[in-house]
Amino acid sequence: MTEPHADTPAARIARLRAAMRRHGIDALLVPTSDPHLSEYLPARWQARAWLSGFDGSAGTLVVGLERAALFVDSRYTALAQRQLDGSGIAVIELPASRAPVWIDWMCGLAGPGGRIAVDGGVLALRDLDALQSAAALHRLQLDTGLDLVDAVWDARPPRPSTPLRALPDGAQGHDRRQRLAWVRERMQARRSDWHLLSSLDDIAWLLGLRGADVDYTPVFLAHLLIGPEQAWLFVDASRLPADVAAALRADGIVAQPYDAVADALRAVPVGARLLADPARTTAGLRRVLGADVAVVEALNPSQLLKAVKSPAEIAALRTTMEHDGAALCRALCRLDRALAAAAPITELDIDTLLAAERARQPGFVGPSFATIAGFNGNGAMPHYRATDEHHAAIAGDGLLLIDSGGQYGGGTTDITRMVAVGALSPEQRADATRVLKGMIALSGARFPDGIRAPMLDAIARAPLWKHGLDYGHGTGHGVGWFLNVHEGPQGFSFRADAHADTAMRAGMVTSVEPGLYRAGQWGVRWENLVLAVPAGDAGFGQFLRFETLTLCPLDLRCIEPALLDADEAAWLDAYHAQVRTRLLPLLDGDAARWLQRVTAPLQR
Repeated sequence: MTEPHADTPAARIARLRAAMRRHGIDALLVPTSDPHLSEYLPARWQARAWLSGFDGSAGTLVVGLERAALFVDSRYTALAQRQLDGSGIAVIELPASRAPVWIDWMCGLAGPGGRIAVDGGVLALRDLDALQSAAALHRLQLDTGLDLVDAVWDARPPRPSTPLRALPDGAQGHDRRQRLAWVRERMQARRSDWHLLSSLDDIAWLLGLRGADVDYTPVFLAHLLIGPEQAWLFVDASRLPADVAAALRADGIVAQPYDAVADALRAVPVGARLLADPARTTAGLRRVLGADVAVVEALNPSQLLKAVKSPAEIAALRTTMEHDGAALCRALCRLDRALAAAAPITELDIDTLLAAERARQPGFVGPSFATIAGFNGNGAMPHYRATDEHHAAIAGDGLLLIDSGGQYGGGTTDITRMVAVGALSPEQRADATRVLKGMIALSGARFPDGIRAPMLDAIARAPLWKHGLDYGHGTGHGVGWFLNVHEGPQGFSFRADAHADTAMRAGMVTSVEPGLYRAGQWGVRWENLVLAVPAGDAGFGQFLRFETLTLCPLDLRCIEPALLDADEAAWLDAYHAQVRTRLLPLLDGDAARWLQRVTAPLQR
């Protein structure tokens, strides 16, 4: 029996409810967020996971005085239901539109005249209006100035503080002064002479610095305030090597303590216009700005600037893809040998195998996200993660889905491959082939320069839609250069808003990863990274096409060749020929022989 005072999620929520009663709060919103609105959170800000026990990377917790619920999208529903079973926290799946239905649910808990709360220090500015409107509609008071989680989290982890380092000169293909000038030009286009940056990848890209404060992402906790002539970097000075601090000063950037950002915002001159991205700036920081400072809400200029990779970054990434591909070939060769020998192997072993082979590659820093290795039914959960408590042995017959990536000094990788284990059913091969047809269709597409990225999503889905099939996640996301594995502003998802900032441009790196998931049976996803490159002008304007960057064989044992048309089969053979040509020089022995065998032309 659980001790009454054990530090379980139930006990934590009980303490939170006691704090809510002390402050007169009827319902509390706990987003998956930090002061920088990051995707991957330092331990200090993993409040939703700490309170609920659900460790998926996305989800919104609402705690009332009597009821609580976790809101997740379809990628996480099965995982959340398993992890929260018996917890007293309901799991509510979001609609396909991802609409924030938790707002009305939370307001219903409070009732007319009640008080709802959220820590404004981790709430995106863009979400504040919806909360304020709902509170007014339901005649509620909204409090954004309380951090009730901090009041009950006795052993809350400290703020991370890893040393910072500068990228080698020329690594990005442009220098810090040039990048600052580009941002200031775009500030002026918005008639803004001040700009606040809190998103960590934007700051790291702009300053040419890297850190290790956040799992899987080489960034560091900081804010950056750019003025007309000078900029202030809010980061603990002890983390800056002397030469880096001197170089920043030479470029007009002054280091200030991390916690000094609020005072600096209060000091922004009367009548100033400050550019802030409402999706990447917290409501708490907006609150400290003076009422006489006009806030211009727009996408951070650096979002588009860093999405378009420089020739130097592209060249380094192509080399990185070769090394990553060689590591994957060695790992998959070893996996095939182990399965053929009926050696005991589990989903947990896949991560160990991949990490060992990637660690042998030049420039490897670490994984770019937590490896997903799901066999059969576990593969049907798009964001499944094997744990010591819950994982499957890879044995018998079925489909193994492996989604992994690496951070290298020359770029970031993200790849998904399917592995046939034993004998596959015709239905499994049909699913894997139809998903592959979608990847081939989008990878081989030509499209107008500047088309809004969400509009391309349907190209990959069409082979599935033809059979009444679909998947709940997007088809692709932007990928950073030795930065966030997920970045914007472009992305392939018909559910996303196709606004002007999502336009496709040459130099963008994006994933192509259609999928298909049959709950409790198997899941399929293939994923490559592609680079948008010019495709010429035939009299109807400039067009773009994709160059496939990822280099790793596709398991032909998963494919039903009869379902591929001649062009699709030719694409597959050409892709395997390129993989063979570029990776064979990096391999020897069993791995080289394995690569030659698995990239042989398709037999139809």
